[in-house]
Amino acid sequence: MTPVRTEIRGYVLVITIDRPEARNAIDLATSVAIAGALETLDADPQLRVGVLTGAGGNFCAGMDLKAFARGESPLVAGRGFAGLVGAPPRTPLIAAVEGYALGGGFEIALACDLIVAAEDATFGLPEVTRGLTAAAGGLFRLPRRIPYHRAMELVLTGRRWPAVQAFDAGLVTSLSRPGEALDDAVALAEAIAANAPMAVMASKRVLAESAGWDLAEAFDRQQPIVNPVRLSEDAQEGARAFADKRTPSWTGR
Repeated sequence: MTPVRTEIRGYVLVITIDRPEARNAIDLATSVAIAGALETLDADPQLRVGVLTGAGGNFCAGMDLKAFARGESPLVAGRGFAGLVGAPPRTPLIAAVEGYALGGGFEIALACDLIVAAEDATFGLPEVTRGLTAAAGGLFRLPRRIPYHRAMELVLTGRRWPAVQAFDAGLVTSLSRPGEALDDAVALAEAIAANAPMAVMASKRVLAESAGWDLAEAFDRQQPIVNPVRLSEDAQEGARAFADKRTPSWTGR
């Protein structure tokens, strides 16, 4: 049985971690499978947004500690833990979180561009309580998403963080009724997919990369990314559709 399932819903690729018996904990085979799904997401021009979720009522409980104890490493060369955290896809990726997103599971969500979570979902980085560190991006991604001292408290205590509090802190994009996070994430993905693909991907790239840019150089650094969009066929189509008062027909060119 494959540890990861994929399903195409229009322009959206739904990627499901399917190890419910282990609360979708990540071992090497799962990391490799996620990496393969993300490569498909980026390679197929008909796929405009990805949604990552977990089976059986949980998102992901983090690294598979039993596999780790056996000496297995869940890292994929060039992509890191879960085949994701070291090299997120160019295509927008939404985490649909039910149940637990703990340790590496929380770090997977942090590597996504948006997070839709059930109201009763739980986040946390409990690595310090297991003699480990949140080395899959949590230690630097979390304080970029929420206030520094709140991030420090969560990391140093290892306490669990209710989704409602994560939403109030601005980390979670939207809250869903329990059991509806995936459907709401797909609806959000469809709203994104309705826009021009080149413009969406370029916008994501500038947002993701510009955090460390000095303002004096930011405009110059974004030009190689945004200029191809301005000169694209889709830019012309968008203008024509606006003038004609119709829905644009995007080609991704």
